[in-house]
Amino acid sequence: MRRLPFEAEEIAILAQAIDASEDLISDFYKISTSEWKRYRYDIQNLSGLDEEEVTDVAFAQIRRYLRRPGDRMRGSEPGDFFKICIQDHVIRRAVERDTGIGLFPLTAYIVTHELIHVVRFAKFLHRFDSTADEQDAEEKRVHALTFNMLQKTRIQGLPEVLAAFKDCRTMENFLAG
Repeated sequence: MRRLPFEAEEIAILAQAIDASEDLISDFYKISTSEWKRYRYDIQNLSGLDEEEVTDVAFAQIRRYLRRPGDRMRGSEPGDFFKICIQDHVIRRAVERDTGIGLFPLTAYIVTHELIHVVRFAKFLHRFDSTADEQDAEEKRVHALTFNMLQKTRIQGLPEVLAAFKDCRTMENFLAG
């Protein structure tokens, strides 16, 4: 599989999906703009990933680091930093393969799903380093939350994405850095 990063037009669509997803998450979890600073995360597409952050089997990969590279941490600050690694090549393959699946609704689904994980980790609703069974149960919970949250939105093409991935159990990989 060729691993080609998104082009400028696709990056712009991803950025719109990130904005829409952050708004949905803010509304659902009642997170103010200032509270978002508590949630230490970054979203990068393929061009901003290191080799170990790339996979060919998932739309995204969540990496947990002790801190964001370059950040200076005070002793009292928690250090977990989550990097959502968007897998452009896997997403592009799904869009090309599945007629009716558009890039914007698919990336909105993926980013919303990943941000729910980040919020749940940050609120200690689920531990990042859990057992395989616990991760499977959490993935089902997050999938249901994502589905329920997004089915109420009016994003064009989203009903097709929700229908296509309604039985999907794995959206990403979790890896500690």
